[in-house]
Order: sequence, then structure tokens, then C-alpha cells
Amino acid sequence: MITIFWMTSLLIAVTMGLSLYRAVAGPGVFNRVAAVNIIGTKTIALLVVMGYFFQRPYFFDIALLYAMINFIGTLVFAKYLERGEIWS
Repeated sequence: MITIFWMTSLLIAVTMGLSLYRAVAGPGVFNRVAAVNIIGTKTIALLVVMGYFFQRPYFFDIALLYAMINFIGTLVFAKYLERGEIWS
């Protein structure tokens, strides 16, 4: 059972690395924003897997908070790219 969690964590980390490559060498700004959003989503999944593996329920709370911050950050950045300003 431990091997399954380690392999899952390793798979998530590898896909985060691939997304990091896309964020650095992406062809456009929208691809880079999507890659950063994917990295945030993978981080949330990794936190949930680690919380379940180590039997720490507060990891789920941290993952939920990180999900909200990731979502709001993506919306703010998309609004900035669309209008050129954040407020108004």
C-alpha cells in the first residue's frame, strides 16, 4: 500500500515537472498561465495524497485553502491579461 502512495506522489511530481517546462518554455502567455494553473492543481492533489498517507487531516484544509488561492489568482491574472488592469 505504501508503494502505491509513493508511486502516485512520484507521478504527480513528474507531471508537475512537465508543466513547469511548459510554463518556462511555453509558446505564449496563455499557455504559461494554464501551465501554472496546472501546477497549482497538481500541488493540491499532492497535498491530499500526502495528507492521506501521513494521516494528517489538516493537510486537506491546507489543500482547500490553496485551491481557493489558486483559483482567485488565476482569475485575477486572466482579468489583467484581458483588460490590462486589475481594478475597475
